[in-house]
Amino acid sequence: MSARYHLEDLLLLMARLRDPQQGCPWDLKQTWQSIVPHTLEEAYEVAECIEQGDYDHLKEELGDLLFQVVYYARFAEEEGRYDFADIVDGLTAKLVRRHPHVFPDGTLQSSSAGDASQIDTAAVKSRWEAIKAEERQQKQQAESVLDGVPQALPAITRALKLQKRAATVGFDWGDPLAVLDKLEEELAEIREALAGGDAQQVLDETGDFIFAAVNLARHLKIDPEAAVRSTNRKFEQRFRVVEALCAEQGQALTVARQEDPATRIDLQQLEAFWQEAKRRERQEQADETFP
Repeated sequence: MSARYHLEDLLLLMARLRDPQQGCPWDLKQTWQSIVPHTLEEAYEVAECIEQGDYDHLKEELGDLLFQVVYYARFAEEEGRYDFADIVDGLTAKLVRRHPHVFPDGTLQSSSAGDASQIDTAAVKSRWEAIKAEERQQKQQAESVLDGVPQALPAITRALKLQKRAATVGFDWGDPLAVLDKLEEELAEIREALAGGDAQQVLDETGDFIFAAVNLARHLKIDPEAAVRSTNRKFEQRFRVVEALCAEQGQALTVARQEDPATRIDLQQLEAFWQEAKRRERQEQADETFP
């Protein structure tokens, strides 16, 4: 049985890959910017494994994501900025600071924390946000509570973070029903924009509608990114059934472009196939629930 590798081995591996004389040509060409798309992809693959309950495969994806951190740490070390140990030190210090209910004396060795079951979760979250706000103030004199929300985030995730920040100072709807009213208002404005034929206004109002939908998800305590990913998977599964049903009848799924009327399939039939796909999905779910 071979010996187990450790974190130090991974850091050594990265150093070897980036060695100017004997390293890997591909790794030597990489930069801070070129690795970013890989990092985002690995993060989403981690999320997908968790959402699908594939925890065996998750181990591999977590390793791939960790490798991204090691990459950035190596870039920083080569430029004399900091190294992996500095990243770990800064992260640990920050988390100790943000958990005073667990580390009351501000050290990792704290042993006088109270009973976790007796801690008010809402109070902990409030304190967490207050500490983060204090940290932002120390880093720079913030002009807005929205400062520091990364521009590069996926739009839906950034919308959620902006809304959460605004809510910390009371700029928020009182309940989900109020957000539903806002959604209906935005939908009416989309209809009005469509009637007016103004493309820019249609874009703006559609964005407002999506932003309000994110707000509704937040009030319902639903992660909007996870919700949309789930819907994407559901749509894909159903659409593949529609394709299969079309093929079974020798019909082509090209409504707009198919020239042969004998093989063209109309939207009414597609809707029937879609409903059949939904019926099969419900049946599969029922079969799983009652084996």
